[in-house]
Amino acid sequence: MTRYLLAGGGTAGHVNPLLATADALRDAEPDADVLVLGTREGLESRLVPERGYELLIVPRLPFPRRPDAAALRFPGRLRASIDTTAGYLRDRGIDAVVGFGGYAAAPAYLAARRFGVPIAVHEQNAKPGIANRLGARFTRHVGVTFPSTRLPHATLVGMPLRREIVGLDRAARRGEAAATFDLDATRPTLLVTGGSLGARRINDTVSRSVALLLGAGWQVLHITGDRSELRDPGLPGYRMMRYCDRMDLALALADLAVCRAGAGTVSELSAVGVPAVYVPYPVGNGEQRHNARDAVAAGGARLVDDAAFTPDWVRDELVPLLADRASVARMAAHALETGVRDGAERMVALVRDALERKVP
Repeated sequence: MTRYLLAGGGTAGHVNPLLATADALRDAEPDADVLVLGTREGLESRLVPERGYELLIVPRLPFPRRPDAAALRFPGRLRASIDTTAGYLRDRGIDAVVGFGGYAAAPAYLAARRFGVPIAVHEQNAKPGIANRLGARFTRHVGVTFPSTRLPHATLVGMPLRREIVGLDRAARRGEAAATFDLDATRPTLLVTGGSLGARRINDTVSRSVALLLGAGWQVLHITGDRSELRDPGLPGYRMMRYCDRMDLALALADLAVCRAGAGTVSELSAVGVPAVYVPYPVGNGEQRHNARDAVAAGGARLVDDAAFTPDWVRDELVPLLADRASVARMAAHALETGVRDGAERMVALVRDALERKVP
């Protein structure tokens, strides 16, 4: 029996592809033992046990960004995390480590290197994170989501996606989706979402532009996020909700999306052929702009800066696009050209190759 340790977590961007890969590993090898290394604070602490996998814990240990007391303590704390992870590798007889970035990945890579355990890496973002830049130095088995990702030994595998997205037949599910959201299956639908926490700029601009969007003949499915304080105006053809637990149906109904450009969002939209207007998150290292680059270059998406996404931009740019249904249809076809539905299976093939070659 092969024992795999999948390391990563913190955010959905790390946890979702980890779980998709875990499921694909279990499908490929029903007798395999798949364990997950993560932290108590991240989303993995809830999502991993819910999916039926055992979670092994390491402390949350951010990389120091400036010389301070935390930076002085970091080397000792990192050694302790590596030792803890090395104990898991030894006691559980781990055969291969698969890292997805986040706080748990770096100690997993370093512990695996200590014992000569084969390593595979998956990088979700076009701009790699610190942990995966480290992990890529220790292995020739590096899977990336986007062709533009710059890592040593990178192999394009795409994003490991949730099964409900991989198997989505948008046309067949459109009627069900419209009924679920109390919208009209015959009208074009604009999906607006900023993720589970929402996006203030997107929410504010769309809420102030609802009349323009409806006047263009489209209906709007607006997922505002849990923290939004927007009030539903109750207009026909406009459906507001704070959280959506059926994003597969939201994508089945969507003809165009306005959203952030997280790697998972870009990958899911492209995989099912939904064109988008991406409004990258303006804080951080700029990875969202990089995530959207391939879809934009292919003609499957447009990009607008957060500060520029205003009601005036909606009036001058988005509404004319909505009126040009042929252009939207062409964008959908180009988005689909960049999409990958079998990322989980491709990643599993990379992991098994690392194991067979016995090269860390």
